[in-house]
Amino acid sequence: MTAVPSSSGDPRTRHTARAGSFNAVAAQYAANRPSYPPALLDAVEELSGRPLSGARTVDVGAGTGIASALLHARGADVLAVEPGAGMAAEFRRALPHLPLVRGDGNALPVADATADLLTYAQSWHWTDPARSVPEALRVLRPGGALALWWNTNALDVGWMADAAGRAGRFLGIDVAAEQRKAGERVERADPSGRLDFTRRTVRWSRRVPVDTHLANVATHSALLVAPEEHTAAFLAQERAHLLEVFPDGVVEETYDVLLIVARIP
Repeated sequence: MTAVPSSSGDPRTRHTARAGSFNAVAAQYAANRPSYPPALLDAVEELSGRPLSGARTVDVGAGTGIASALLHARGADVLAVEPGAGMAAEFRRALPHLPLVRGDGNALPVADATADLLTYAQSWHWTDPARSVPEALRVLRPGGALALWWNTNALDVGWMADAAGRAGRFLGIDVAAEQRKAGERVERADPSGRLDFTRRTVRWSRRVPVDTHLANVATHSALLVAPEEHTAAFLAQERAHLLEVFPDGVVEETYDVLLIVARIP
């Protein structure tokens, strides 16, 4: 498989393009991206020191509402914040009973000291912590908590490591190294040192048809900004590799959710 031609230009421009790339595939994202296990929400409650039931929760970068729906089901009073038009439209279609406002973590459209819990599911890395940390401190009440989490591929599972290697060669990156860097970024989520985070890892898995797995892969920003013909060829070859491992056409994906929570005094 030929690698994607290397991109050039301003890294900030590329970052912005990747951040906005989800809007064109919002329905596909909602249908195929993995959710989160109940154990993750248990850990959020434990590390934040309060139950989700009744918690005034602002879910930032809410996307299509995967995390917002789970928080609401646990009894949280959820306000979703989402910058992207396509993602927000899908959220409103799927979850019309939940309030959503347009905005992002760098300038939250939320009043001071109004939230018990501020959550970022797969979205903190799209913010500028120099701005999003002060915004979190502004919006959270005393005794509130900031919770950040990411689904990451379990690269100690053989087939997932092999798939990550193929994706890395296609994209011209070392996926394992990039995931390690992502873990390091979690540790440095607040460069100012104003927040004291506690970390937890939750492992879980799901069994999905190969088509669902590939549709999930196709919604990742690195592929969304690659030339369409290159991505289509990569996914076709990936299907063949996967069917060798899972001849029944059902893929078992294994994830480690990286969770970090900081309580506000």
